Amino acid sequence: MKKLKSIVAVALSLFMLAPASLFASSHREAPITALDRSADVTDWYAFVSYNNPNKVTMILNVDPLLEPANGPNYFPFDPNVVYQMLVDNNQDGIPDVIFQFRFNTQIRDPRLFTGFVGNLAGVPPITSLSGAGSEGLSLRQTYTVTMIKNGKSTVLNGGQTLYAVPSNVGPKTMPDYQSLFNQGINRLGNEITVWAGTADDPFFIDLGAFFDSVNFRSGVGPVLSPTIDADETHNYAPDAVGGYNVNSIVLEVPIAMLTVDGQVHPASDKRAVIGTYGSTARSEITVRSSPNPEQNIGSLQQVNREGNSLINELIIGTGFKNRFSEDFPINDSQFANFVLQPTLAGVLSSAGVPVAPNPRNDLLLLVQYQAPICPGCGPSDAGPIADLLRLNTGIPPTPVGMQKRLGFIAGDSAGYPNGRRPIDDVVDISLRAVAGILVNSTKFGTPLGDGVNTKNGGFNNSFPYVMPANSGRDSAHTGPGQAGCSGQPGDICPVK
Repeated sequence: MKKLKSIVAVALSLFMLAPASLFASSHREAPITALDRSADVTDWYAFVSYNNPNKVTMILNVDPLLEPANGPNYFPFDPNVVYQMLVDNNQDGIPDVIFQFRFNTQIRDPRLFTGFVGNLAGVPPITSLSGAGSEGLSLRQTYTVTMIKNGKSTVLNGGQTLYAVPSNVGPKTMPDYQSLFNQGINRLGNEITVWAGTADDPFFIDLGAFFDSVNFRSGVGPVLSPTIDADETHNYAPDAVGGYNVNSIVLEVPIAMLTVDGQVHPASDKRAVIGTYGSTARSEITVRSSPNPEQNIGSLQQVNREGNSLINELIIGTGFKNRFSEDFPINDSQFANFVLQPTLAGVLSSAGVPVAPNPRNDLLLLVQYQAPICPGCGPSDAGPIADLLRLNTGIPPTPVGMQKRLGFIAGDSAGYPNGRRPIDDVVDISLRAVAGILVNSTKFGTPLGDGVNTKNGGFNNSFPYVMPANSGRDSAHTGPGQAGCSGQPGDICPVK
């Protein structure tokens, strides 16, 4: 550790060339999303549903680091943003199936000083998203789900009204928030299930250590001890995202709706593999002229996207992040040099970590259709370089309790980068991939990590796979010197 810390300064010149967000998933990683948080895709997940190997669950999280106590409006979805889940099913890098989500905001009592009130002034507590018990929901959102496939648009919710689950204001206003959370689960036709609302952010990372010029906690990182590395259930450093909320859209659909031929295939068949990503888009022009209604004019312009959590954060340089965010995966060959010669690998090498030499063709696995995620793909099936989170739908889900936080590189073939589950520790996995574990796990398999191995509150192992939002009144954040690091003496997070 002393040696690593002493040479961090040598690495800073390289570090400054690396993406500014470094490991922050997509939490305000690009200049454009730092200014447009409601269109910021924080994380993208796609995996075979834990309890049904014939379905895929996709999760699009947006609007990062939401403070649970931040009333009076909290953080509704943006009605001017089109939220999208996109699927490529024929290895050409172009979406073949698109799911679009549009939200509408209702202000039911314009005289009320806040968006939510209950158990006060004759207003009953909020116990329902609609009807009796919803009187205190002054700010309420509904949404639609549209599927675009083969050039045809289909509104999947039909005549069903879908309500977004609001933020958790607190126990007086919302005495049974779990019930409200469950009411947000909507079963549509064709075995489709959807949920949208504010949730606990499932991402986990020691942001403070990374942004302080890679100043890891004493005795924790960047090289993890065998004990810490093997621990799936404890944290040894503070989870800086813990206690914050995020806006989440969760969709579960049959695999047959996503594949090229409408069938379910074994893992050895290339038709079992899909490429996925989430995105946000706005109209080209927005006109605000109070008191007139806001006008959105022109075609949709993509604001942000995410496929692999590694690519945008660890690979793309800050000066190119806006361009990357606004462009489409099919055009990603323009960013190929960032993949083949990753700057972060130089940072790790300067810190004394063995790193695979350039060009890093091993990282092309993340931007092309290749084995082992696509064992049925030959050279002609690789497709263009495109940042897509590839998922082999023929690989069954790993049972809960047997899942590994390090996913594919730990022998859990249902984990990242074969899709991504909330439990997957993409920070540690990404560090090791950049170092070269895919080239030679013995030579370049240094157990790198930040010491944050899980979420303190655990995970939801059934649909919608996200946890209820943290309470605005009673939530707390974990920080250095505070309780919350269950793998440390006294559960206290280390300061140094």
